[in-house]
Amino acid sequence: MHKLSRLLLLLAVGLLAACTSNPPSADNFALAERAIAEAEAAGAEELAPTDLRFARERLQTARTASDQRNYALAFDDLERAEINAMLALEKSRAAAQRRKVNELRRANEALRADLVDTYGEDWQ
Repeated sequence: MHKLSRLLLLLAVGLLAACTSNPPSADNFALAERAIAEAEAAGAEELAPTDLRFARERLQTARTASDQRNYALAFDDLERAEINAMLALEKSRAAAQRRKVNELRRANEALRADLVDTYGEDWQ
């Protein structure tokens, strides 16, 4: 049984090594690029610039790592690029929603002031 455990451990280590010996595919890069493009489209340049910059930097380091055949680092950086892009996207969406809420709040305050001016404090 002890030999079987060692064999399974060696097999698992070998599989992990095999996973990192293959370069990231164009699809792997496309996922990160698509996530960055979505964040850009949501206004991340303005609303979440730091996270968007991190995503772009990670994508670039993934390309460099892949070119240098450091595939484990390339995969790691691709994953981080995608995560940073998703974070930028969600922060941008949240900021856009906050803007809408603030605009609606200001509009409500203006309406309330108009009602008070027209009907007095007891308009309700």
